[in-house]
Amino acid sequence: MSGTEHLLYYLSDYFPILVFIAVAFAFGAGTLILSHFVQPKLPDAEKLSVYECGSEPFSDARMPFPVRYYIIAMLFVIFDIEILFLYPWAVAFDKIGMIGMAEMVIFIALFVVGYIYAWKKGALEWD
Repeated sequence: MSGTEHLLYYLSDYFPILVFIAVAFAFGAGTLILSHFVQPKLPDAEKLSVYECGSEPFSDARMPFPVRYYIIAMLFVIFDIEILFLYPWAVAFDKIGMIGMAEMVIFIALFVVGYIYAWKKGALEWD
Protein backbone atom coordinates (compact mmCIF):
# COMPACT_ATOMS: atom_id res chain seq x y z
CA MET A 1 0.00 0.00 0.00
CA SER A 2 1.45 3.37 -0.99
CA GLY A 3 1.60 6.43 1.23
CA THR A 4 -1.38 8.09 -0.45
CA GLU A 5 -3.55 4.99 -0.18
CA HIS A 6 -2.59 4.61 3.46
CA LEU A 7 -3.53 8.25 4.15
CA LEU A 8 -6.89 7.88 2.38
CA TYR A 9 -7.60 4.68 4.32
CA TYR A 10 -6.79 6.48 7.56
CA LEU A 11 -8.94 9.51 6.70
CA SER A 12 -11.88 7.32 5.66
CA ASP A 13 -12.49 6.64 9.37
CA TYR A 14 -13.29 10.34 9.79
CA PHE A 15 -15.68 10.57 6.83
CA PRO A 16 -18.86 10.03 8.96
CA ILE A 17 -17.79 12.92 11.19
CA LEU A 18 -17.31 15.15 8.16
CA VAL A 19 -20.77 14.18 6.87
CA PHE A 20 -22.31 14.91 10.29
CA ILE A 21 -20.70 18.38 10.40
CA ALA A 22 -21.85 19.13 6.83
CA VAL A 23 -25.44 18.04 7.57
CA ALA A 24 -25.51 20.08 10.81
CA PHE A 25 -24.20 23.18 9.01
CA ALA A 26 -26.63 22.72 6.11
CA PHE A 27 -29.57 22.29 8.50
CA GLY A 28 -28.68 25.41 10.47
CA ALA A 29 -28.05 27.56 7.41
CA GLY A 30 -31.09 26.13 5.60
CA THR A 31 -33.50 26.90 8.42
CA LEU A 32 -32.17 30.46 8.74
CA ILE A 33 -32.50 31.07 5.00
CA LEU A 34 -35.95 29.45 4.87
CA SER A 35 -37.22 31.51 7.82
CA HIS A 36 -35.96 34.69 6.18
CA PHE A 37 -38.17 34.06 3.16
CA VAL A 38 -41.21 32.57 4.94
CA GLN A 39 -41.60 34.86 7.96
CA PRO A 40 -44.12 37.69 7.74
CA LYS A 41 -42.62 41.16 7.49
CA LEU A 42 -45.10 43.50 9.14
CA PRO A 43 -43.12 46.19 10.97
CA ASP A 44 -45.09 48.75 12.96
CA ALA A 45 -44.23 51.30 15.63
CA GLU A 46 -45.10 48.98 18.53
CA LYS A 47 -43.01 46.13 17.15
CA LEU A 48 -39.98 48.36 16.54
CA SER A 49 -40.15 50.13 19.91
CA VAL A 50 -37.56 49.54 22.60
CA TYR A 51 -38.71 47.42 25.52
CA GLU A 52 -37.18 46.01 28.64
CA CYS A 53 -38.68 42.78 29.93
CA GLY A 54 -42.05 43.64 28.46
CA SER A 55 -42.23 47.15 29.94
CA GLU A 56 -41.14 50.56 28.78
CA PRO A 57 -37.55 51.46 29.76
CA PHE A 58 -37.27 54.22 32.33
CA SER A 59 -33.55 55.03 32.03
CA ASP A 60 -30.60 54.72 29.68
CA ALA A 61 -29.37 51.16 29.15
CA ARG A 62 -25.75 52.31 29.10
CA MET A 63 -25.65 53.46 32.70
CA PRO A 64 -22.74 51.97 34.69
CA PHE A 65 -23.37 49.24 37.22
CA PRO A 66 -22.35 49.90 40.80
CA VAL A 67 -18.99 48.46 41.87
CA ARG A 68 -20.78 46.34 44.48
CA TYR A 69 -22.35 44.31 41.67
CA TYR A 70 -18.92 43.36 40.34
CA ILE A 71 -17.62 42.52 43.82
CA ILE A 72 -20.51 40.15 44.45
CA ALA A 73 -20.03 38.59 41.01
CA MET A 74 -16.32 38.03 41.69
CA LEU A 75 -17.08 36.53 45.11
CA PHE A 76 -19.58 34.18 43.49
CA VAL A 77 -17.00 33.04 40.94
CA ILE A 78 -14.34 32.53 43.62
CA PHE A 79 -16.60 30.42 45.84
CA ASP A 80 -17.90 28.56 42.80
CA ILE A 81 -14.33 27.62 41.87
CA GLU A 82 -13.81 26.44 45.43
CA ILE A 83 -16.66 23.97 44.99
CA LEU A 84 -15.15 22.91 41.66
CA PHE A 85 -11.91 21.95 43.43
CA LEU A 86 -13.84 19.76 45.88
CA TYR A 87 -14.86 17.25 43.19
CA PRO A 88 -11.41 15.90 42.27
CA TRP A 89 -10.54 15.80 45.96
CA ALA A 90 -13.63 13.75 46.72
CA VAL A 91 -12.94 11.35 43.84
CA ALA A 92 -9.33 10.76 44.89
CA PHE A 93 -9.98 10.84 48.64
CA ASP A 94 -9.20 7.15 49.17
CA LYS A 95 -5.79 7.59 47.49
CA ILE A 96 -4.61 10.81 49.15
CA GLY A 97 -5.41 9.83 52.74
CA MET A 98 -5.01 12.09 55.75
CA ILE A 99 -2.50 14.40 54.04
CA GLY A 100 -5.13 15.25 51.42
CA MET A 101 -7.70 15.71 54.18
CA ALA A 102 -5.44 18.16 56.03
CA GLU A 103 -4.72 20.10 52.83
CA MET A 104 -8.43 20.37 52.04
CA VAL A 105 -9.21 21.56 55.58
CA ILE A 106 -6.58 24.30 55.16
CA PHE A 107 -7.97 25.16 51.70
CA ILE A 108 -11.53 25.46 53.01
CA ALA A 109 -10.37 27.37 56.10
CA LEU A 110 -8.74 29.99 53.87
CA PHE A 111 -11.99 30.44 51.99
CA VAL A 112 -13.96 30.68 55.24
CA VAL A 113 -11.58 33.41 56.42
CA GLY A 114 -12.10 35.22 53.10
CA TYR A 115 -15.86 34.83 53.40
CA ILE A 116 -15.88 36.22 56.94
CA TYR A 117 -13.66 39.13 55.82
CA ALA A 118 -16.03 39.94 52.93
CA TRP A 119 -19.01 39.67 55.27
CA LYS A 120 -17.47 42.00 57.88
CA LYS A 121 -16.52 44.56 55.21
CA GLY A 122 -20.13 44.59 53.96
CA ALA A 123 -19.30 43.26 50.50
CA LEU A 124 -22.30 40.92 50.62
CA GLU A 125 -24.84 43.66 51.37
CA TRP A 126 -27.09 44.41 48.42
CA ASP A 127 -28.42 47.96 48.81
